[in-house]
Amino acid sequence: MFNGELISERVARESVERRRKREMERKERIFNDKLRTMGVSLYWAICIRYAAMQQYNKTACLIQRRQDKEKRKMEKAMATFWHQNQQPSNRCGFDLNDPDATSQMVLANFVGEDPEQKNRQQRQREQLRAWLIQQQEEQEEDRQQQKLEELNHDQRRVEMDKEALKLQNLEMEKRKADSIAITTYNLGKVRYLQRRDEDCVPTAVGVLGLCPSDDRRPQPETLQQVTQFQQGQIEEKKREEDFYNNIRLDSARKALLMEWQQARMNKQLRRHLDSFNVQLAQTQKQRSVAGNIEDSFFSNFNTCSR
Repeated sequence: MFNGELISERVARESVERRRKREMERKERIFNDKLRTMGVSLYWAICIRYAAMQQYNKTACLIQRRQDKEKRKMEKAMATFWHQNQQPSNRCGFDLNDPDATSQMVLANFVGEDPEQKNRQQRQREQLRAWLIQQQEEQEEDRQQQKLEELNHDQRRVEMDKEALKLQNLEMEKRKADSIAITTYNLGKVRYLQRRDEDCVPTAVGVLGLCPSDDRRPQPETLQQVTQFQQGQIEEKKREEDFYNNIRLDSARKALLMEWQQARMNKQLRRHLDSFNVQLAQTQKQRSVAGNIEDSFFSNFNTCSR
């Protein structure tokens, strides 16, 4: 008999064993109450799955906390090690980047170097700031003075206008009074002449203008006197008008003269301020030039071996 096992039989036997193994696993899944899922309601399946997820979440949180705690512990240990064993003062080249200048290293001064440059520039800036503040204060005082002068000038102009208006009103009142007086006088004169003509009686020879009771002048001579009197009033009125016109012209001349004087004073003040600013600029320029070092200064060194 042939005792050797054929390949086909061995393959069939292995296939049967695999099926048996799968069947055993399936039975274990179905008939085991703790692992089976078939025949269980959907609600209990969801509850079981939710409980499993909660357990997984708790486990993950515990693991995360443990990792964070270990990380903080490691960082604290590293910081302690750096603080104890790796100080900045122990590094190479720390004296070149020392922010507190604790190395006490003194550098040599080169020829032509200005060690007081920062202090000198600081003093120059402070002095320049003081000059600017003083100049601003002076300009502000000048502006205030100019405003005050303009205000006084405006007040004087208003007073002069009021005085001129007052004189004009007085002149109008005087003219009105003169006109009323002349009119009254003329009316009285006319009434007087009318009464005299009515009182006069003609003589026998028929000479007109003669009154037997008094010695009066004839009418033509009386009219001539009235005309002369009116002419005198006209001349007097003209003289008064000329007088008031002269007063107004004098006031206008005085006002114009005051304006010219004010303009001349403002021009002088402006010229004085400009000259002062020019002198201040020249002084500042000279000081800035005196603080600089020219290149010819360095050529005086290293000219001999000793």
